[in-house]
Amino acid sequence: MQKVKKSQEKTATKQAHRPWPLAQRPGFLIRRLHQIHVALFQEACAHSDITPLQYSLLSALAGRGTADQTSLAADIALDRTTTTGALKRLAARKLVERTIGGDDRRARICRLTPSGAALLDRLEAPAREAHRATLSNLSKKEQAVFIAMMQRIVAGRANASAQLTAED
Repeated sequence: MQKVKKSQEKTATKQAHRPWPLAQRPGFLIRRLHQIHVALFQEACAHSDITPLQYSLLSALAGRGTADQTSLAADIALDRTTTTGALKRLAARKLVERTIGGDDRRARICRLTPSGAALLDRLEAPAREAHRATLSNLSKKEQAVFIAMMQRIVAGRANASAQLTAED
């Protein structure tokens, strides 16, 4: 009788601890969608040898004109170390100019070079195509709803992060 009971307990334990299927996990799906988008971006923009992260930095700089590295890191929601490394690589390719800040000698002020601005202009159409291709399995209405939902999630998490930082 005890053997039957232990067997039933093991079966119940196995059922209770079934792993959550990957295809139902938001984090897994977001990571896969990111992988898909990066592959589509790299295919569409292969001629430029620019990563999506570098494209985001170039775009942020184009929007700001000039900016310090910390502000750019915040603009693209990335840590300063990774941002600095990407900016150094862009500067080595003469796409971005980094100069020492006036008041703070540790700060670096960045701006697009004419070559960087020209590359960004050339990337606009293929980059947009990669974004469209990422969402191509959705109708136009579904795309708008999906983007709105992602914006809501990001804004909600950003607000929660800001509140935690303010409380520290």
